[in-house]
Amino acid sequence: MKVALGQFAVSKIWQENAEICLKLIRQAQEGGADLLVLPEGILARDITDPHIVLKTAQRLDGPFMAQLLAQSCKSDLTVMMCVHVPAGGQRVFNNLVTIRGGRIISQYLKLHLYDAFAAKESTNVQPGSAIPELIEVAGLKLGLMTCYDLRFPELARRHAVDGADVLILPAAWVKGPGKEAHWDVLVTARALENTCYIVAVGECGERNIGASMVVDPLGVAVVRAGEAPALIFAQIDPKRIDHARSVLPVLANRRFARPELA
Repeated sequence: MKVALGQFAVSKIWQENAEICLKLIRQAQEGGADLLVLPEGILARDITDPHIVLKTAQRLDGPFMAQLLAQSCKSDLTVMMCVHVPAGGQRVFNNLVTIRGGRIISQYLKLHLYDAFAAKESTNVQPGSAIPELIEVAGLKLGLMTCYDLRFPELARRHAVDGADVLILPAAWVKGPGKEAHWDVLVTARALENTCYIVAVGECGERNIGASMVVDPLGVAVVRAGEAPALIFAQIDPKRIDHARSVLPVLANRRFARPELA
């Protein structure tokens, strides 16, 4: 499977972000990718306005997603991204949406909200209540996570036990002392402890680190972006997964039961 990672700085104007996404989808299609992963919160971002997610949230039948769905009709490319959608009441959902062939094929409402490091995502965002099902792309099974989910090993392990080959992680990883090191360690750990590839795509810009990367099942970084906007590609090799699980059979050797949502 050929995967594309589309890293960019999200604007506070949704139309500008839609144009960037459309360009990245076209470039991924032209590059022969099977999967394009975009960051978290791509509808709008404004570091001066903590409530922008409430003001800019759109339904999935709204104008932002309509443009992406129209472009996705032009190939078999699968595209994943996180957008904020109305939840009813005073909060929104942080929704990891997967599209293919002009259709929405899955949705995952973020389970773990970023109430840490002086941030409080739960002020404006309502948590999801279900573990997402695996998605198949190019013959491989993909497990979905979003940003802060990375700090909780249970979801990644649940996906691996359920048969995931690849973990997908759109993110907007906030800058701060030691935060890029946290990203490196945790992305690598989730891949290595589950002998899965992980495709981790971060927003860049004033607030977030970027640093999108693919890590293989033995903890090797296959490709990595810096702090600037970028589109990078990587190959996901099923033989590498088979090799990792033969020399490091942690899934077979585990003594704990399948994680369940509390």
